Amino acid sequence: MGVTIELEVNGKKVSEEVEPRTLLVHFLRETLGLTGTNVGCETSLCGACTVIVDGQSVKSCAQLAVQADGASITTIEGLAQNGQLTPVQEGFWEKHGLQCGYCTPGMIMAATHLLASNPSPSEQEIREGLKGNLCRCTGYHNIVKAVQYAAESTDG
Repeated sequence: MGVTIELEVNGKKVSEEVEPRTLLVHFLRETLGLTGTNVGCETSLCGACTVIVDGQSVKSCAQLAVQADGASITTIEGLAQNGQLTPVQEGFWEKHGLQCGYCTPGMIMAATHLLASNPSPSEQEIREGLKGNLCRCTGYHNIVKAVQYAAESTDG
């Protein structure tokens, strides 16, 4: 038996019936077709599924879709507007903050949340803010540089 949930995803109102046990990550990917949110570990350890729910960074593999009823959700697909990358997305491009790209959407979402709450973080604060997101390719140096680039490009 399904439950109808109503929420806003990337600025659009959504009303869908879901099974109560459906994880938010599967709802986003399978029901809404927003496949930028990746399924990684499914235990909330890797951060590949990070989205922003009501202004908070959330690992969508650890939240049920029904728990998001009434919420406003932003996924990686909802960041760029009219083809214009956000400073964080641009930073990942300019500073080579990705290799295979699997963790990138979650990293960008976590970095976006970090900069929303701390627009001028130190290197240590960036590392702390991204600690729940794992990358097996880059060694994090360029990811930190990408976030610093974004912070600098939005100053003043």
